[in-house]
Amino acid sequence: MANDRKKERSNKRAELKRIPKPGACIFCKDDAQPIDYKETGMLRKYISDRGKIRARRVTGCCTQHQREIATAVKNAREMALLPYTATVR
Repeated sequence: MANDRKKERSNKRAELKRIPKPGACIFCKDDAQPIDYKETGMLRKYISDRGKIRARRVTGCCTQHQREIATAVKNAREMALLPYTATVR
């Protein structure tokens, strides 16, 4: 009886923890779209509201393109096109 309750709880927890995985990398699908530090509108999609670079599991990009995004974001920050941190409230 107690074992049944534990199994039910663990199944519910497992279902709640599962996050649907984003599709394939959009940069792999579309070879013509380069990752450039000057395209701030595109890069803002890969930055959190706090100004941090989003993780690969969140963005859905492959490893190679995630590295390129991180480099482009860092270059854009250095050139003052993107903020290092969030705006002050």
